[in-house]
Amino acid sequence: MSEGILQPDKPEALEGDDRDLFSKFDDIIALREGLLSQGREDPFNLVMEKVLSPTRAICNGRETILLGTYNYMGMTFDPDVIEAGKRALADFGSGTTGSRVLNGTYQGHKECEEALREFYGMDHAMVFSTGYQANLGIISTIAGKGDYIVLDIDSHASIWDGCALGNAEVVPFKHNDVEAMEKRLRRIPEGAGKLVILEGVYSMLGDIAPLKEMVAVAKKYGAMVLVDEAHSMGFIGENGRGVVEDAGVIDDVDFIIGTFSKSVGTVGGFCVSNHPKFEIMRLVCRPYVFTASLPPSVVATAATSIRKLMDAADKRAHLWQNSRTLHKGLRDLGFKLGTEEAQSAIIAVIMPDLEKGAHMWEALIRGGLYVNLARPPATPANMTLLRCSLCAEHSEEEVGKILDIFDKAGSETGII
Repeated sequence: MSEGILQPDKPEALEGDDRDLFSKFDDIIALREGLLSQGREDPFNLVMEKVLSPTRAICNGRETILLGTYNYMGMTFDPDVIEAGKRALADFGSGTTGSRVLNGTYQGHKECEEALREFYGMDHAMVFSTGYQANLGIISTIAGKGDYIVLDIDSHASIWDGCALGNAEVVPFKHNDVEAMEKRLRRIPEGAGKLVILEGVYSMLGDIAPLKEMVAVAKKYGAMVLVDEAHSMGFIGENGRGVVEDAGVIDDVDFIIGTFSKSVGTVGGFCVSNHPKFEIMRLVCRPYVFTASLPPSVVATAATSIRKLMDAADKRAHLWQNSRTLHKGLRDLGFKLGTEEAQSAIIAVIMPDLEKGAHMWEALIRGGLYVNLARPPATPANMTLLRCSLCAEHSEEEVGKILDIFDKAGSETGII
């Protein structure tokens, strides 16, 4: 990316004139102040005073249905998961105070990686302290200067940051466009290292990638393939292994990245792979080597949750039912949605602009419903949207209540 495209012009330094390094954020500061000056609640400063269940909490002083937490499989209050965390906290203490390559590998970390290997049927699994670090570390380590990364333009920030850290040549293509992806691959010099990065479910619109076609094209041009399954692990696929499983390409991809902060219900990230040289990553991947490892209680909850997700077909079926019911209900009410039909546990409700989106968000939270307000540059095509993330623990009654709140808020704000 050439200099200055996303950065303000650098004024010539004047003697005695120190430039404020925060001035580059003035437009965002003004935008936020403009929203709050109207007396509205801050959509980016919600406080949960008490969490009552995977689907309800006291937010900003009122009981609220949660529809924006990524707690897709509702594992945060699972009794076995909580008990595993308590035992590990008592037996191993509150933290490791060290890196995985030094004193930070406890028995629980090995058991968590073993659970991941079993879940995916892969030879290798590597646990990171966050999902962001998993993308940052794996991408920057395997694709460096002189290599090429071909990726979807709507890729998550952690993917873009991993590309930047590794200093590879980055070649984006139009979202979910197989033909555009092939054109980019065709132009890469023969013999160059190539990595194609895709996501199973894209987090803003909740749409899925055509992985079957894309993986076939990537392999045709000799590229390695990394798929981020953060928003589909545990839910999509017969065994919850994600879109790679659903599309029948799990044995064809080289790396699967995921997170514990969504369906698993805790925090952390991981990469699984069958590559025979993968274990060297533990010594050469900087975001793995130079950070503290996850606390014992966290990996214990993660391992327990992952093993339970292996046998969660009923939860997956109920979550699909919730997603389809809410999607149809919102369309019938007259809302514009990000996809023509439910493709995942994410449903995006498109807003006309940020001001109206903030107004709608406030009407929803005052009605007892929390969703995510998302704005550019996080969203594709400069959209403002309300992102709904369903949970397997949402009851049929709660989904009905959610639609009632949307109906009332939409009418009050003039969105519908």
